[in-house]
Amino acid sequence: MTLPLSHPALSATDPELAALVGAEEQLQADTLRLIPSENYVSQAVLEASGTVLQNKYSEGYAGRRYYEGQQNIDQVERLATDRAKALFGADHANVQPYSGSPANLAVYLAFAEPGDTVMGMALPMGGHLTHGWGVSATGKWFRGVQYGVRHDTGLIDFDEVRDLALKERPKLIFCGGTAVPRTIDFAAFGEIAREAGAVLVADVAHIAGLIAGGAHPSPVPHADVVSTTTHKTLRGPRGAMLMSREEHARAIDKAVFPGLQGGPHNQTTAAIAVALHEAAQPSFRDYAHAVVANARALAEALLARGFELVSGGTDNHLILMDLTPKDVPGKVAAKALDRAGIVVNYNTVPYDPRKPFDPSGVRIGTPSLTSRGLTAAHMPTVAEWIDRGVTAARTGDEGALAAIRAEVADLMGAFPAPGLTTD
Repeated sequence: MTLPLSHPALSATDPELAALVGAEEQLQADTLRLIPSENYVSQAVLEASGTVLQNKYSEGYAGRRYYEGQQNIDQVERLATDRAKALFGADHANVQPYSGSPANLAVYLAFAEPGDTVMGMALPMGGHLTHGWGVSATGKWFRGVQYGVRHDTGLIDFDEVRDLALKERPKLIFCGGTAVPRTIDFAAFGEIAREAGAVLVADVAHIAGLIAGGAHPSPVPHADVVSTTTHKTLRGPRGAMLMSREEHARAIDKAVFPGLQGGPHNQTTAAIAVALHEAAQPSFRDYAHAVVANARALAEALLARGFELVSGGTDNHLILMDLTPKDVPGKVAAKALDRAGIVVNYNTVPYDPRKPFDPSGVRIGTPSLTSRGLTAAHMPTVAEWIDRGVTAARTGDEGALAAIRAEVADLMGAFPAPGLTTD
């Protein structure tokens, strides 16, 4: 598959950078992208991200700005917030956070004081850095307590979560994470948060698109605040949103601006609006359910090939593999698979005896391949490639990796990626 450089001004001004963009276009076209936090955005989202909205400063909120000339910008932001509220059924939405971590920091600023106790899933168990983990600012400025998953099932024990919450009485409880392959029981978390007197924050960055498409339960009826990125399964630009009950709207807005940020990135706001419009279409529901169907089919095919999966499978878009039985460290496997044209990330698994930068696991997901049109019928082939790649990683067989890469490129050529212009 050949991708021409379609950036004439960039090519003329900075050919070195243009060449790198072109190389990335080619790489994204030719490889099988299995990182669960990545996806392909539409041409419309790409175009919105590169508009003249880039040129405008807009500190404040629609109708309450510190700069003039906001006649169009206010409408863009209102369009995005109205679409977010309609799509997710939320009382309030703020589309200004620059990314997921700043969005979560705004939640701390809105509801907690430095030194307060906060509670979230431990990072090695599948949680996120910003849920009170020690190396994050959220773990340094607040007292973080963590819950995990059971040794035997890889699932959350809600009796343990409740006991911990009642003992520690955190100001905030985070649910959701970055490597959680199972359905999140928002109702159970909501009951625990109410009993403990805590604010429940549902971080749905990974599964927002599945929620929008009806392929995962929504946290909105149960959580005080919903935090999400706008890329990943939602297929928007690299941005974030905070949604909340009306009673928390003012605190959230003040925390985002002026609490943490200056002017919003208006071009990103516009692209978020486009992505939310796309997510409201019937075809997006088909996509969201196909993401889950593909993940389940891939998990079944991997299990049939002797792979050990955390929790035994998946309910969503994400699969976490423990490669200890395969006698291959996760990092070694991930780098070998990359050479084979299969893009994954190495990842810790629960109770991992190895260090985070050299863990036992590999994390994969199906959003990108689903966006390209691959179906459950292709998943046994994907599992076969992964199996061959992991074996080649163990034996050092570079020839086998090269053969897989050629097969991957051939299949990818039959399923062009959204947003990439091909010959």
